Amino acid sequence: MKLLPLFLRRPVEAVYERRLAATLVGLPRPQHVGIMVDGNRRWARKAGHTDVREGYRAGGAKVTTFLGWCTAAGIEHVTLFMLSDDNLGRPAEELGPLIEVIEETVRDITAEGRDWEVRAIGSLDMLPAASARVFKEATAATAGRGGLKVDVAVGYGGRREIVDAVRSAFEEHIAAGGDPAELAARFGIDDISRHLYSPVSDHTDFIIRTSGEQRLSGFLLWQSAYAEMHWVDCYWPAFRHVDFLRALRSYANRERRFGK
Repeated sequence: MKLLPLFLRRPVEAVYERRLAATLVGLPRPQHVGIMVDGNRRWARKAGHTDVREGYRAGGAKVTTFLGWCTAAGIEHVTLFMLSDDNLGRPAEELGPLIEVIEETVRDITAEGRDWEVRAIGSLDMLPAASARVFKEATAATAGRGGLKVDVAVGYGGRREIVDAVRSAFEEHIAAGGDPAELAARFGIDDISRHLYSPVSDHTDFIIRTSGEQRLSGFLLWQSAYAEMHWVDCYWPAFRHVDFLRALRSYANRERRFGK
């Protein structure tokens, strides 16, 4: 099938987008969305860039746009998977620019005039000290701001988060004069949930991953127990509003059972 010329394609897509948005009115939508912003390097190579940093920059710019879409859709909480603890093993010449772009993105989404409450989650102590400071300052600066809650997962690993939560629960109990054996005897789900990087007061409803990959890669392992999954073939910088609306439509058409 022959594609429409670009000057015709855009108006047709705009009409389709408006109609799609209209079909979502009154339908269920997720309150906490996790987004795996995958495919930045592949997007850069496909676009002909010899420097993959162009993919990182394009991906960082898309984050701000995406959060605007989420705000308009009435979503309350977004978790962005921007850097895993496994990614920290990448070569320095690749990791450094990636962290710089994440820092720039965090500065942008925490700027004055943004109605977003941003929190960095992950093993920040594994990051360069200057970068960790940027993320901690962003968290402090937007605390209590209200509006969309945004968790930026950086240096994040789901298994590491669970280990850290267990350790934190025991450290808290011992510091209060408790017996570790007593806590071990009654240790339960809530003891972990309360000590996660981002406590699960807002259960993750929906996880989206771009780039065509269909795996969690350690993202929100504890929180995703009953989350719905949605896989998108395009790379993150190419993720469009219509792709987001289609994801919301997919979520709305599902019957959530929660194991029942």
